[in-house]
Amino acid sequence: MLTKKRLLTLVLVFALVLTTGAAAWANSAIFWTAPNPPQEVFWTEMAKRFMAENPEYNIQVFPMAEAPSSEATILTAIAGGTAPAASENIFIGFGAELYESAALVPLDTLEGWDELIAARNMEGAIKGWAFPDGHYYILPIYSNPILYGWRIDILEELGVDRIPETYEEIIEVARLAQKEGLFLMVRPALGMPTWWERWFDFFTLYNAISGDVPFITGSEITADDEAVIDVFKFYADLAKEKLILTQDIPDAFATDNAIWSELGPWTFPGWKEQYPEMVYGETFALTMPPIPEHHKDDAAGNTFADAKGLVLYAQASEEAKQAVWDFIRWVFADPAHDLLWMEATSLPPVRDDLADNPVFAEYLAKAPELVPYAESLAFAVPPFTHSDFADIQTVLSEEGLIPVVRGTKSPEQAWEDAKAAINGILNR
Repeated sequence: MLTKKRLLTLVLVFALVLTTGAAAWANSAIFWTAPNPPQEVFWTEMAKRFMAENPEYNIQVFPMAEAPSSEATILTAIAGGTAPAASENIFIGFGAELYESAALVPLDTLEGWDELIAARNMEGAIKGWAFPDGHYYILPIYSNPILYGWRIDILEELGVDRIPETYEEIIEVARLAQKEGLFLMVRPALGMPTWWERWFDFFTLYNAISGDVPFITGSEITADDEAVIDVFKFYADLAKEKLILTQDIPDAFATDNAIWSELGPWTFPGWKEQYPEMVYGETFALTMPPIPEHHKDDAAGNTFADAKGLVLYAQASEEAKQAVWDFIRWVFADPAHDLLWMEATSLPPVRDDLADNPVFAEYLAKAPELVPYAESLAFAVPPFTHSDFADIQTVLSEEGLIPVVRGTKSPEQAWEDAKAAINGILNR
């Protein structure tokens, strides 16, 4: 039979266990990373450091399943009520699908949002991430601005002493290259309806002209008609004179077959292994997308951003959401963590000060080809916000860009047909 003293001791121990367990539960959260080992390594290390400083938290980091796709994994988890508190790897188009199903937390309603944006110095870059209701549901983590590479060594051989900036100047240089058996650009995707390819050939150029005019707003086409037709006409002119090739030549830009190409910052690690002769400032240069001559004085000067971020899921418990939000704010409050991110993943963090913050100076000095990307982050526009992004960009391809390149439609007719098809999607 238990004595009163022993009984009291057991009660106190049991109460302590319950209290400790409740505290641990209240500060526990699951965070899903992209199915990419470097990103998993980064987030695991961040959670380890955070919990070392804040032992009352329990942040569990797991990579999301890659098959059939990370998006399908997230949708399945939401449907089954097993979504994590937060995850990364969300681009704004898929985010729109989650937003429309009320699956996400509006981050700007959480305590510390403004302080986080200020601490990470991303007041400019965040503007393109607003959703139709004015709230922010995605915190962008990284952004890959798409720039254009020029083979400056070949331009010099052609007698060109200045990198072209306008469509008209590019066509003149392309004609010189053609006489030497070279193409301006080799891009098989110009003949393919693959929806995401339009990010890298259409939206780069559209954003350069009118990146401050959204292509889609809510359920309406708000694109600048003249800008769309300008882009279509540029490709039509290039194709008509056979200055571009839509058949494949592997690594045409690096193998001296083309003098101009869209490039993301992920290109260069592979070049260092396979094409060590490709040296920034010696064999190639990087520029923002070109514009038509008649827009030199009023162009937006933007490009496209291949960017992703993180979200909080509405179905998670309030305790889990608070715990993971505390963790996220801790991660992005310190620029040294963004440096670790870049060292681990080679993906540029979304910061307006990436190019001139001394924290990143040594890293960028060792990789000067990344400096133009850092400088253009504030001008890189993410995809439009609509859940039918894939269907919209597919018909933009099938009814618009592809027939223009093939010469079967005029730029004006192609845009009229593409708009009709897009409106059919928006109104269904």
